[in-house]
Amino acid sequence: MPKKAPPTREGWYALHDFRTVDWDAWRDAPERTREAALADGVEFLSAHEDVSDAEDGSSAVFSVMGHEADLLILHFRPTVTALDTAERAFEGTEFADFTERTDSYTSVTEVGSYTSDEMVKDPEDIEDTGMARYVASKLYPDIPDAEFVCFYPMSKLRLPDANWYDTPYDERAEMMASHGEIGKTYAGKVTQIITGSIGMEDYEWGVDLFSNDPTHIKDILYEMRFDEASSRFAEFGSFSFGRRFPSEDLPAFMAGEEIPTPEDAHPHGDGHAHGSGHEHGDGHHGSGHEHGESSGHGEDKSDSPHGTDEEGAEGIRGELQDLDIYAGQPHGEDVYSIVLYSEADADELFEEVDGLRKNFDHYDTHVKTAVYEGDERAAVVSIWDTQSAAETAGGFLADLPGIVARAGERGGGHAGEESGFGTMGMFYAVKPEHRDDFVEKFGTVGEVLADMEGHFDTELLSNYEDENDMFIASQWRSKDDAMAFFRSDDFRNTVSWGRDVLADRPRHVFLA
Repeated sequence: MPKKAPPTREGWYALHDFRTVDWDAWRDAPERTREAALADGVEFLSAHEDVSDAEDGSSAVFSVMGHEADLLILHFRPTVTALDTAERAFEGTEFADFTERTDSYTSVTEVGSYTSDEMVKDPEDIEDTGMARYVASKLYPDIPDAEFVCFYPMSKLRLPDANWYDTPYDERAEMMASHGEIGKTYAGKVTQIITGSIGMEDYEWGVDLFSNDPTHIKDILYEMRFDEASSRFAEFGSFSFGRRFPSEDLPAFMAGEEIPTPEDAHPHGDGHAHGSGHEHGDGHHGSGHEHGESSGHGEDKSDSPHGTDEEGAEGIRGELQDLDIYAGQPHGEDVYSIVLYSEADADELFEEVDGLRKNFDHYDTHVKTAVYEGDERAAVVSIWDTQSAAETAGGFLADLPGIVARAGERGGGHAGEESGFGTMGMFYAVKPEHRDDFVEKFGTVGEVLADMEGHFDTELLSNYEDENDMFIASQWRSKDDAMAFFRSDDFRNTVSWGRDVLADRPRHVFLA
């Protein structure tokens, strides 16, 4: 009697299209022919990164290292028809005449039931909102905005002494759980997309690993090879390694120039961040982030989620330290903070956040996620040890109910306010007996702030679960404007007064 196959759930279809360039033909072609081919290639890649050929999905182009290919064009689409159309559309471009396919891989995103039967339900039917968002992100993925990608196919062995499919289910589930625990330690460092390919390719699965540090990819693969699920039962195909670049940099790629093109040398001069810039926050697959944000590409070595350079951030923290104020580091070795504002009811918002937080707590990089209530709106604050972990969490949090803005964006969610320095987030743990005094003091300080040059808005919010945990979000036009307040006598008096009413040293984090 055949064994029962563990159920799976499938999502979007994937195509990895590997291409080599006929460099001899390219060099011999007239300049006008090359220009027309580049224009056609850029138009195709840009349109597909913007997913103009389907209702949803995502695409990206990568420069492949080594001799096996020059380019990888990666597509995820909701249907086979859309994937097929995208594949054939490229063949119709003038640029494709100078390329030849060296390899390809067709597959479909997949989740399995080894860790939980809930995993193979429709995400809309999963009661645990955190798990629902996790499953949705695996089935309907955005291509991560990481610089590097590693792709490889794999199968499970069927040998007399190592047959995965003859191994008892409980043993397989235990091995897969152990495998997953290793992956959790790389949360925020490596993003993995698994696709199933049984019946589509010679191998059974395709694996994509995305990271801004190639050594993280090497490390996770090395560590997992010692795990029994790999050491005894895994068979791997060829590995491909590449770097993502924006479609508009195709001319630079073909000219042998640096890609992604440094911002100060970008021929288009549009000043936008590298990445597709196509927003996939339509609410049903749980990503909610824009590719053009914090891509990690190009020459910008800042760790700032919103573009503040490290030298400037260190300068601010140094100045605050001189004032005896601890400043957390949302873009340094300390912490990275994401703040999203919501107009939803706090009870509803907390229920959703609590589900996500339970999953966040599985990761060592997670510091804190909480809902803070204010008079006009609520804020969801999520703090992590690494920028990439914070940005990944931000993608899930962006799909929470009633989200209207992210701190650090124009106006911090208040209409009509100009873009500037962004939000200074201030966390205060207040002694319970002094909470009313603290709120009253905030009102006094708020009056001072209202008259200060460059001050846009300041609001006080309380932790939904602990009213003595207070969060003050302060919006400023520039760093100098904010620092003028922190150097003022009014603020010094507040700091001195706070030593008696606060239960812990305040933490200040910059969110822009």
